[in-house]
Amino acid sequence: MMRVAVAQSRIVANVRQNGRHIRSLMEQAAASGARLVQFPEGALSGYVKAQVKAWDAVDWPAVDAELAATAELASRLGIWAIVGCNQCVAPPLRPHNSLLVISDQGRMAARYGKRFCSHTEVTSWYTPGVDPVTFEVDNIRFGCALCIEVCFPELFAEYERLGVHCVLLSSYSEDPAHGLMARAHAATNGFWVGLSTPAQCSHGLPGALVGPDGSLAAACAAGRPGLAVGTLDLGAPQFAVALRLARPWRARARSGEIYAAKQPASRGADA
Repeated sequence: MMRVAVAQSRIVANVRQNGRHIRSLMEQAAASGARLVQFPEGALSGYVKAQVKAWDAVDWPAVDAELAATAELASRLGIWAIVGCNQCVAPPLRPHNSLLVISDQGRMAARYGKRFCSHTEVTSWYTPGVDPVTFEVDNIRFGCALCIEVCFPELFAEYERLGVHCVLLSSYSEDPAHGLMARAHAATNGFWVGLSTPAQCSHGLPGALVGPDGSLAAACAAGRPGLAVGTLDLGAPQFAVALRLARPWRARARSGEIYAAKQPASRGADA
């Protein structure tokens, strides 16, 4: 059992201001009993086309300094922070659009690079990532995803096969359809989905924690910064069907195990 907070932060062009805002929400999350807090896509650095107009205009030393201050606070609070942030890679490659996993020891535990970048992102802004990323906190396994990746069900099915209990989907979008898809992925795969969005996008797509049956376990109020705080409980009675019946049965169904012995011979074999 574990408390998590999904942040709906306000993102601005000033990296220092974003860092202070992130740390304020981290303190609120820790006060609520959360062990992990998730932030939107681009929460620290800003998102391209919105706050970031050109790579040479980014204050990268400020990004590094604010990440260090955020990691120090995570250690002091004993809380994990999952922060959306642009991340430099070796030239001549463009930056990654990343989710940075900061542990409760203040260490960089993992980095997820957005794999399914949009057409504009991959042609003009970002280097795509390659691999899925999973990590564990208190025996709960998490996976990472970013924004438009909600449109790719195979990514969520991959995380189901990797034994994930919750996918942290951070976004910079106001498309209500993304919320519907997040709930569908949760219900289809039998895991929680944290949907973290910026406050300025929340009139169309509020931040939320989605239960493994597709229900809303917690949601942020639209239009202002805040947190959706909920509990991941693998033994919760209300999720017994989703977690202990539907998910393992669907895994067996996908493998074909429960059908192979009962299927008729093909017509080709009878010919």
